[in-house]
Amino acid sequence: MEFYFPFKFKNEKMRLLVTFLTVAISFWSCENKLEKGVVVVGKGEMPNIAKDKQGGIHVVYGQGDKIMYTMSHDQGKSFPVPGVVNQLRELAASHMRGPQIAATSNGLVITACTHDGDIYSFIRDSSGKWIRSARINDMDTVAKENLMALAAEGQFVYAVWLDLRDGHNKIFGSSSMDAGKTWTKNLLVYASPDSSVCECCKPSVAVTGNKVAVMFRNWLQGNRDMYVIESNDNGKSFGEAMKLGNGSWALDGCPVDGGGLALNGSNGLSAVWRREKKIYTGNVNKEETAIGEGKGCTIESANGKNVFAWVEEGKIVILKPGGMKETIGDGSMPVLKAIDDHQVLCVWQNEKEIHSKIITL
Repeated sequence: MEFYFPFKFKNEKMRLLVTFLTVAISFWSCENKLEKGVVVVGKGEMPNIAKDKQGGIHVVYGQGDKIMYTMSHDQGKSFPVPGVVNQLRELAASHMRGPQIAATSNGLVITACTHDGDIYSFIRDSSGKWIRSARINDMDTVAKENLMALAAEGQFVYAVWLDLRDGHNKIFGSSSMDAGKTWTKNLLVYASPDSSVCECCKPSVAVTGNKVAVMFRNWLQGNRDMYVIESNDNGKSFGEAMKLGNGSWALDGCPVDGGGLALNGSNGLSAVWRREKKIYTGNVNKEETAIGEGKGCTIESANGKNVFAWVEEGKIVILKPGGMKETIGDGSMPVLKAIDDHQVLCVWQNEKEIHSKIITL
């Protein structure tokens, strides 16, 4: 590396000293672009996060055609250098599309989709090696929107995605009873009576006990509103889709904004979503509360209380229980995971770099 200085030095020692100071200041300036407490996980896009029963924090994301993975052993304070799970030709990893991860009682399961529209699952064996276990979609290249979600509890895993097998986007799902080794025949979860659900918004899924809850953006009578549909038999059948909130968003186009979903045990289902410029939270009783303005929102439950994150004017914003708002850095696509009753970890992307920060509640 060479530097140009618009003056002459008296001697070589002085030139070397000034060069050293210039490099040090440049390095210090780059490091200090990050907000305090922000950790750089690695280079890539579209992070997703899971926590296992032992408290390990697992992060997966895309880097070109590579599915990247790392695990924090110190509750999110640091992350080892990420490793490659698999190289999947034409991996979808941008614009809400990216690898998903869930923790099971047997270990971890990752799903990833190709641009062609095939969803694959990966599990890790006892030696720590990642194995591609199955293709989840039972018809070729039907997940062409590449929009999917994943959740697990015990050995039960459920995957949902936007499916184009008949030419119109519908919500399909598949379950695994053996922690991601094998998957059931694909099930139609929801079909819009107006032919298609919103075609560019990522669905969400959450599981607890025998319950599976799926959230998606519908497209009915020109309105692109959020709906939830639930199963009480491990995803074998689903009830009636229920609209979230009491307002509607008439929109000729897709907002590319799928919101987030949480099952809070005795507190039931909570959701967060965007309508026009505002962020709302609520559940299936049609009540809603506006909590801010922005896009790309998500939700996590910690000790029965909801924590929210979204993007506001290019910044990642956290809304804590009690209403305290905190801005943690530049970026997009935030995801949250509770570390314990008093902390959550936020992971997001900023200029094709994965960042994380521990949030004290």
